[in-house]
Amino acid sequence: MTLKHQGPKKRFMFRITLHAFTVIVLTLLTQIGGLAWIVALFFRWRLLAFTLIYVTLSALTVWIAPQFGRVAVSCLDDGPLQVQGWMYCALNRTYVTPEMAQVLQDTANEMNNRFPGTTTLLLDGNFPFVTGFPLLPHRSHDDGKKADLAFYYRDGKGGYLPGQTRSPIGYFAFEDGPTQCEPTWPSLRWDLNGLQPLWRSYALDVERTRLAVQTLARDPRVDKIFVEPHLVDHLQLSHPKIRFQGCRAARHDDHIHFQL
Repeated sequence: MTLKHQGPKKRFMFRITLHAFTVIVLTLLTQIGGLAWIVALFFRWRLLAFTLIYVTLSALTVWIAPQFGRVAVSCLDDGPLQVQGWMYCALNRTYVTPEMAQVLQDTANEMNNRFPGTTTLLLDGNFPFVTGFPLLPHRSHDDGKKADLAFYYRDGKGGYLPGQTRSPIGYFAFEDGPTQCEPTWPSLRWDLNGLQPLWRSYALDVERTRLAVQTLARDPRVDKIFVEPHLVDHLQLSHPKIRFQGCRAARHDDHIHFQL
């Protein structure tokens, strides 16, 4: 029996459930998307209304979030520090504390000073509001004090590739290397072997990536840096702030995670 042949009460409950599910998903993905959907329910052209309301709320959030201790890393800046892609901006995932924003800018400036023309790419930061609100699928990006930076890459001829990443979103393009982690469940350590052949065949820029980690490690504001052990060896890194995140957390041989 189709939904239209069921009673009005069942159809009403189905719509309520569907909208509740939509609100939950949009909230988990963007933090403010659920609110935008609730407001859009009062309009006839719901999808258009949602889009306009969401864009408006996102723009207002840039101005409101600083009152709650978060600032947005600019999605329009073309300087040494840039956001990796529009998705992070559209989903409101580029918010950090003012101190973290300064650390990011200082790191990018240092990279550009040492290697002129270098672009440092921010991947995930945090959502704009509420300490403890999860930024899925991360386990810890919930207080504005964590950020992920993309690796730096070279082309087949050894030339630096400014603003480029192997995967479209900067994550999940893992560097080959040994691991002592055994397959286990539940776990966020995804190997995603089927995706690896799809990514661009860029080579890791060892000098720039090493310098980025060293710059963060020397910064007294930085508390921890997560990098896979085999990359620590490959990059010839050694510092007490550089740690292994554990076998149940996401791999960190596709990006640099650090926190204050």
